[in-house]
Amino acid sequence: MAQHQNHTTARFNGVKVFSATMAQERENLGEKVTSWIKEHQNCQIVDTIVTQSSDEAFHCLAITVFWWEDK
Repeated sequence: MAQHQNHTTARFNGVKVFSATMAQERENLGEKVTSWIKEHQNCQIVDTIVTQSSDEAFHCLAITVFWWEDK
């Protein structure tokens, strides 16, 4: 069964996807996103989506960050 989510209608002009499949990488994913945000303070975050997918052997976690950057 598919689930549809309606997210913000805020405009964005940039997107970054952070993903990990290995357990250690998944545990550190939040720090990776936080570090990127600190390095890109000129980007205003307008939305984020967290996605998890799995099969019999692998689990993947993805954090997608949408931002607006004045150019």
